[in-house]
Amino acid sequence: MGYDIERFVGYVNEGLLCSICHDVLEDPLQAPCEHAFCTACIHGWLVHHSNCPEDRQMIDVSLLRPLYRYMRNDLNRLQLHCKNREYGCEMVCSLESIDRHERECEYSQIPCSNAGCTVQIERRNLDGHLAVCEYRSRECPNGCGYTILSAEDTQHNCVAELRTELELLRSEMICRVEEAKHEMESRLDSQRRHMVHKESILQNEIEELKSQMSRMMSDVRSLMAAERQHGQEMEQAELEKREL
Repeated sequence: MGYDIERFVGYVNEGLLCSICHDVLEDPLQAPCEHAFCTACIHGWLVHHSNCPEDRQMIDVSLLRPLYRYMRNDLNRLQLHCKNREYGCEMVCSLESIDRHERECEYSQIPCSNAGCTVQIERRNLDGHLAVCEYRSRECPNGCGYTILSAEDTQHNCVAELRTELELLRSEMICRVEEAKHEMESRLDSQRRHMVHKESILQNEIEELKSQMSRMMSDVRSLMAAERQHGQEMEQAELEKREL
């Protein structure tokens, strides 16, 4: 939608009006047929149509172009009232600078910055509202350290608040101790399983070594027996040699 033509001071050229909403162009685009539209207006139109709303020539989003420079200059020089005129703002400025002014306008309706407060107030009156807002917060004057809302002043009890905080801390500490306990138990179980596994591996290795030792002893005994037999054969051969 464009800018309400009633806000403008003096005559506005018809060429600077949107062909769809008939208000003064806002963020304008131009079709090949030179008809101009607000960006939001023409995009909305082309969702359901494929032609120009003025002369019915076929157009597509890709064919839309920025407004001619001289038309943009004419548009930016137009003078108009601030949108907060009904609240008392008397500012009149160019279309080119109206957005910047309205972002900072003292008569703009803005929300209260206190959480929970739904009041909309003029920017120039915000400080005064914040001073009396029932949702404003402050630190407890008795030194308990709590931040309280003005509406809760009469219900605030330092002892009760601190007792509640203590209970919360105690519960949190118990939870953390339980978590640490479970974690330690889990680690111990993991280490125990690891040690049992290692012990099983070592036991298997020991049994394998025993088996190897047994085979080696058997081989040694066989070698010793063979050596004795060889010695006996040598002695017998020596005797036979002497006899010969």
